[in-house]
Amino acid sequence: MEISEIRITLRDDNKLKGFASITLDNAFVVRGLKIIEGASGLFIAMPSRKRKDGTFQDIAHPINMGTREWMENQVIAAYRQEIQRVENGEVPPPASPGAYGSSGQGSEMEESF
Repeated sequence: MEISEIRITLRDDNKLKGFASITLDNAFVVRGLKIIEGASGLFIAMPSRKRKDGTFQDIAHPINMGTREWMENQVIAAYRQEIQRVENGEVPPPASPGAYGSSGQGSEMEESF
């Protein structure tokens, strides 16, 4: 399996740093991965939905730790590249949280949630 494309949408938020969309083998897309700043650094949260009892269940996720680490490393590397593009002035910075209608979407795509 290969990640053939990663798209990052940056966010200017305390913990939520962005969203990612990955394409696997040019054939299957997974949207809604979240890039989160945790206590021990960046990690990705898989797309999930809220259950009736208030807990969350992943919709799509790796089934072993090796695959999770491989995927996380690639998504975080793509996130860091996108941050570098912002710092170099190649793309606009993300909008502040709550800035409705601002043009702070990521350079490649906008997730809608």
